[in-house]
Parts: sequence; structure tokens; C-alpha cells
Amino acid sequence: MNNIANVIVILLGIAVRLIIPILVTVLAVYFLRKLDAAWQAEGRKVPTKAEKPACWETMNCSPARQKDCPGYNSPLPCWQARRTSSGYLREECLGCKVFLKAPAVSIA
Repeated sequence: MNNIANVIVILLGIAVRLIIPILVTVLAVYFLRKLDAAWQAEGRKVPTKAEKPACWETMNCSPARQKDCPGYNSPLPCWQARRTSSGYLREECLGCKVFLKAPAVSIA
């Protein structure tokens, strides 16, 4: 009987020292991967035309100018659609009233 009690104590010790921390780690990895996937999906989400400022209305653009405008034809706001090839915003966008009045991006 004493040998069975010793085996049970050893198995419980192994469970407490090894198995439980491994299970906690596996669960943490699982939830962190799910959280990362959700954040990446949110980061890839492109705003729809309804969510972006209608710069062509504010700037009173003609239909012909709207047709050629990268901001009108893109799901991105006009200043994002008109970035330079190096990724910088154009100088004319920095002083534009549409850009200046656009809502700030929420981090929360």
C-alpha cells in the first residue's frame, strides 16, 4: 500500500511540475495566435467608399475629373491613394482641407 501511495505522489508531482505548466503555455499560445490573427485581419480591412471622405464633393470636382482621380476610384481616402511611389504623402495633400478635417485614426 505504501508503494502505491508513493507512485501516486510521484505522478501528482509530475503533473503539478510539468503537465500543468505545459497546458497553461499551450492555452496561452492558442489565445495569442487567435488574437494576432484578429489584429492582422483588422489591419488588412480596407475602408469602404462610405467610410472615406468624399473629397470630390468638397473640392467640387467635375465628373470628368472624378473619373481620372485615384482617390475617387480607390477604397482608400484620397491622400492614401495619391501617395508617392516611396510611400510619402504628397505636399498638396498635407494642406488640403479634406485631409485636415479627416477624423483621426482610433487606436483603441
